[in-house]
Amino acid sequence: MDFIQQINWGEWLKGILIYDKSAPLIFTRFFFWGFFALVLLGYSFVYNKKNRSIRAGYLFAASLFFYYKSSGFFFFILLFSTITDFFIGKWIYNSRNEMARKFLVAASVVVNLTLLAYFKYAYFFTDSINTLLGTDLHVINHLAIIANQTAGTHFNVNQILLPVGISFFTFQTISYSVDVYRRQTEPVKNLIDFGFYVSFFPQLVAGPIVRASGFVKQIYEDYHVSKREFGWAVFMILKGLIKKIFIGDFIAVNFVDRVFSDPITYTGFENLMALFGYSLQVYVDFSGYTDIAIGVALLMGFRLPQNFNSPYKAKSVGEFWKRWHMSLSSWLKDYLYIPIGGNRNGSVFSYISLGLVLAIVVLLAGKFILVPIFAVAVLVFAILARIFPGVKRQIDTNINLMLTMLLGGLWHGASWQFIIWGGLNGIGLVTYKFWRKISPWEKRNNILVNIWKIAITFGFITFTRIFFRSESMTVVNGMMHQIATDLHLNVIPQVLAAYKWVFLMMLFGFFIHWLSDKWKEKITEWFIGTPLWLKVVISAVVVIIVYQSISADMQPFIYFQF
Repeated sequence: MDFIQQINWGEWLKGILIYDKSAPLIFTRFFFWGFFALVLLGYSFVYNKKNRSIRAGYLFAASLFFYYKSSGFFFFILLFSTITDFFIGKWIYNSRNEMARKFLVAASVVVNLTLLAYFKYAYFFTDSINTLLGTDLHVINHLAIIANQTAGTHFNVNQILLPVGISFFTFQTISYSVDVYRRQTEPVKNLIDFGFYVSFFPQLVAGPIVRASGFVKQIYEDYHVSKREFGWAVFMILKGLIKKIFIGDFIAVNFVDRVFSDPITYTGFENLMALFGYSLQVYVDFSGYTDIAIGVALLMGFRLPQNFNSPYKAKSVGEFWKRWHMSLSSWLKDYLYIPIGGNRNGSVFSYISLGLVLAIVVLLAGKFILVPIFAVAVLVFAILARIFPGVKRQIDTNINLMLTMLLGGLWHGASWQFIIWGGLNGIGLVTYKFWRKISPWEKRNNILVNIWKIAITFGFITFTRIFFRSESMTVVNGMMHQIATDLHLNVIPQVLAAYKWVFLMMLFGFFIHWLSDKWKEKITEWFIGTPLWLKVVISAVVVIIVYQSISADMQPFIYFQF
């Protein structure tokens, strides 16, 4: 009792309600699980109401609080996007004028992408214009100015911060407007339900990206979670925590981050191992988040789509992108790749997109001389296409694939590293399209051939990670130089001994990943079939082990920055 009386309840309540950017409300913090327990407690009183909007409203409010604790007053941006697209969706559905419908869906896309560009690319465009024109422009946060003038706040007007998860919820609202325009889904009945769909906290800040057609109908269904689903949800949460904290954060803090921070001071072998370590880290980090999101959502009766399917088992780059971040890959296919022409032909939008990518390359390089060079290259391709129809056909069937991957790279950030990363993956996809037609191994399915295919694909994807992870081209060049010229195979025993726990953890992570689906299913089904008391014991043991392994420098989820 003395302990309870000594607590400063005012400060405790303030700590809960006030946004603290150093302590976001994320799955790896104990505070989140306290928040989730309270959400479930309140949910137990509303989940079975006949008026489903009461349930949706409760979870909408909880989700807004979650986003506020994760991103501060940026939750007003979430509200703006929600309200805008809710009414646009209704207007699209009710309009009988095709031109008006096209204008409205275009307005949704423009508003959302402008919002995204403002927060994500303001510094890039400002710096590029200053470099090209010799100006001295500065970034001004106009939203901060408005807030300071109207609400008496004191936000820094000279700095624009990226709202957590803005890419995910803007993509989600764009897909909603487009699906309503295509008449693939009906508009959501009311603003509360739509707000819940957009902001549902388990998947809000890092996906998976949820389509309205698959989620909204769940809002109006009765709550139902079977005993088997409950066991699977708990298993997914525990698996996600093990992936993210026990494996991913451990190898990041103790090895990967150190090498990438200054690769030139490490041998080529250490750089190579850090690269493979990062391939494991980015997978367990991101898939771990979505595993937890899927499990947490299911406990509340909502089913989210699968986002990863053992991507490093892929036998080609094309298969990899069907297994990796599946909700984004399918989003890019349905709302970018197919609309600009898919694998059929190049369209006006294809060449507009090409012009956009080339313009960004010019801005990144800071050199106007590239404009006539690109113009000459385009003219040469146009002449070749006119003379040789086969050339045009090959360009038409592959340009959209390359553009999709390049724009996917730019979605992650406006830098040379992401441009090159996206371009390399595009080249990998196009190359495989030609290779599979002549490959002597394409139709073979024996174990050695499959291992070879998986190894080549994994090696290529891991190589591209150099550009994805490096903060500058200096880091890229340093790492590639060390791997190419300073491998020092003779130091391998010493390196293995110095980082034995890191390499054992990497071995454990890859072993689990490459374990056969049959064995994974057996482990999953065993856990699901255990009695409740044993689930509690296993969960307690896993939580203790996982949270004991947390370092003082807690690692944020990698995809929060996108």
